Amino acid sequence: MPSIETSDSKLKTEHGLIAILHTSFVAVEGLSELFAELAPQVTLRHIVDDSLLDEVLNNGGVTPGVRKRLSNYLAAAEQMGCDVIFSQCSSVGEAVDEAAEEISVPVVRIDTRMAEMACEAGTRVGVVATLGTTLAPTQALIEKTAATLSRSVAVTNVLVEGAFDALKAGDLEQHNAKVIEAVRELAKRVDVVVCAQGSMAAIVPMLGEMPVPVLTSPRTGVAHAIEVLNDRLTSRRASEAARSKRGGRSPD
Repeated sequence: MPSIETSDSKLKTEHGLIAILHTSFVAVEGLSELFAELAPQVTLRHIVDDSLLDEVLNNGGVTPGVRKRLSNYLAAAEQMGCDVIFSQCSSVGEAVDEAAEEISVPVVRIDTRMAEMACEAGTRVGVVATLGTTLAPTQALIEKTAATLSRSVAVTNVLVEGAFDALKAGDLEQHNAKVIEAVRELAKRVDVVVCAQGSMAAIVPMLGEMPVPVLTSPRTGVAHAIEVLNDRLTSRRASEAARSKRGGRSPD
């Protein structure tokens, strides 16, 4: 039902309003904590529809109904006066990009900055996911990003069977063990490993020393959203100052 990797130092920002669009309640607390750490002045609004991800999983991809609801939620966030919209779920990333074209507020995907970092790290990019519906959107994002950066990449996908079921059942230990094993094996064959879902971030400290970088999206995604917010607020202040200056001119 709907309800309405960067430095550890706090990122400078001024007051702003960010809406986070979620497809489940799993990341609400974690993302709230990250924003509070990196930009405590920012006000957050959470839009959560936990039917979205279930519908995507049950249908093997994004449905017309999911696309319509995503479009409605982005429009609602714009109407509530948000400065930036942050999309939490990689499985609906491409659909969010399409819906973002219908509004004027900037929309930041949680995995965009991670994709940029992956393309800069090497030509062999490995993607690990616990949901099959996340692999294709993540690969598409990486390939699109590589084209934008004029880089050539080859993507290797790995689906960690049973890990998501373990997570849903509350067996975090089994979920983490499966993901850690998959990441370690994939790291032997690629230049960089991308953890396609934010829920995987917790396993990175457990990996120990790795031969290649292992990237996760929550922290880098939040930092990216704050950067976009800063740019938007700076531009707004400059426009307001220019209007004020013009309005204050004395007649000739």
